[in-house]
Order: sequence, then C-alpha cells, then structure tokens
Amino acid sequence: MLLKRTVKEDVIKFFFFMLAAVSIFIVFFVIYFLFSESLPAFQEYGFSIFESEWSVPREVYKIGAALFGTAIVTIGAMIIAIPLGLLVGIFLSEIAPFHIRTILKPVIELLAGIPSIVYGFLGATLLVQYLQPSFDLLKGISLFAGSLVLGIMALPIIISISDDALKAVPRDLKEASLALGATKWETIKKITFPSAISGVSAAIIMGMGRAVGETMAVSLVVGNIMQIPVPPFDIFESGSTLTSIIALEMGEATGIQTYSLFACGVILFIIVGTMSVTSNLLKERVEKKYKGG
Repeated sequence: MLLKRTVKEDVIKFFFFMLAAVSIFIVFFVIYFLFSESLPAFQEYGFSIFESEWSVPREVYKIGAALFGTAIVTIGAMIIAIPLGLLVGIFLSEIAPFHIRTILKPVIELLAGIPSIVYGFLGATLLVQYLQPSFDLLKGISLFAGSLVLGIMALPIIISISDDALKAVPRDLKEASLALGATKWETIKKITFPSAISGVSAAIIMGMGRAVGETMAVSLVVGNIMQIPVPPFDIFESGSTLTSIIALEMGEATGIQTYSLFACGVILFIIVGTMSVTSNLLKERVEKKYKGG
C-alpha cells in the first residue's frame, strides 16, 4: 500500500515537473525566435536602426520614430497617472472610511480588467473629437491623445498596488507617530509613504509597463505615422509606437521590413521585461521588510 502511494506521488511529481519544463522551454523558444528573427535587421542597419527613417518605397525600415513615440506617450501617461494614482492610493489606504473603501477598491480593480480595445474605442470616439476643437487641431489623433488614454489605463494598476503597499506598513509605526503628536498628514508623509516607497515604486513601474506594452488602445488614437514631430516635443502631432507599428504592419510585411518589426519586438521585450523584473524585486523587498522574510 505504501509502495503504491509512493509510486503515485512520483507520477504526480513527474507530471508537474514536465509541465514546468514545457513552460520554460516555450519561454526560451519565444526568446530565441524573437532575437533570431530580428538579427538580420540589426546586421543590415547596425546602430543606425535607431534612426527615424521608415520608407516603404525606399525599403528602409528604421525604428527610431516608433521608439521616440513610445517614449513620449509613456512619459505623458506617467505624468498623468503617477500623481493621481498615488493620491488615490493614499486616500484609499489612509483616509477613506471603510464603507467607501469597500466600494472604490473593487471598482478600481474592475477598471484594470476592462479590455484595452474599449479604452481605445472611447478615446477615438470621445477624446479625439473633444481635443480637435478644444486645442484648434487639424485632427485630434495625436501623441497627446495616446498619453491621456494610456494614463487612464495605467491608473488602476498604480492605485491598487500602491494601496496594497501602503496597507502593508505596520500599524504600530503609524500609531507610534500619532502618539508622539504627529498629525495624520505628517504620519503619511514622513512615516507611511517612505516606508512603502519600494512598493510604490513597483506600482509606478508596473503602470509604465502597461503603458509601454499597450497596443490596440494606443493604435486607435496616435495616428500611426512613422515620424518624429517638428519640433520633437510637439505632442499634438501624430506619431507611432513600437506596439502600434507591429500590429498594423506585420500582416503585410516582407523581407527586411519583417525583421525590423521583430527588432521592435526585441526592444519591447527588453523594456517590459526589465520593468517586470524590477517591479517584482521591489515587491519582494516590501514583503521581506514587513514579514520578516
């Protein structure tokens, strides 16, 4: 009977080991495929691949304009999302009454689960139509519209994770501060927030990862033109991002254009992967700090 149970346990262990091995193999295969398919583009252009020229007639496909657009849209989104997200996170964690928190927290987490195409559709039909007359633009589709949409999409992530990080700060620290005569705001500013800075940083990085890696929503509102605006920081001009150019052109791409699109994928993989690893390390740091790990 004991032998039978041991054999059964060994079979189960082997089964789960194989599942894990297959998962790891798939990850490494995707990485290998992505880098191998992008290699011809890097060999063809070298470092000049980061220049802005993207011309189908001349068969020149350099990704600098898309990389620039990604940076501008992400920075704009974070300028919107970080202050609002942290303020709402502090409100939920430290100020909101329990009955308010029980309503707002699930609603915010629900917003994070809304498909990106819905945000993009609302941005294209409502936001773009509002921006055009309000800022006297020839068209509302612009990098600024992309920043607004992505900022709204990143908000639920930043709010939820920063709220969790602030909640993880031990109550004893807060009560000790209040007992010494500090006000509620002084306690938040000098005790709670600094203690949760690693988790808050993780929230910001996760929000940036969402903004950098978003495809459908941003492709509907930025214009998808491979250009660097003149002047470069004219956010009311149309542009493109790494994700939108991949989504729009991969279906019809051939030859070196395909390899350049894979190069876009490699850059995205490196950026988002770095953000994800950094965010996880920061979250682990918070857990170890307050759970004695």
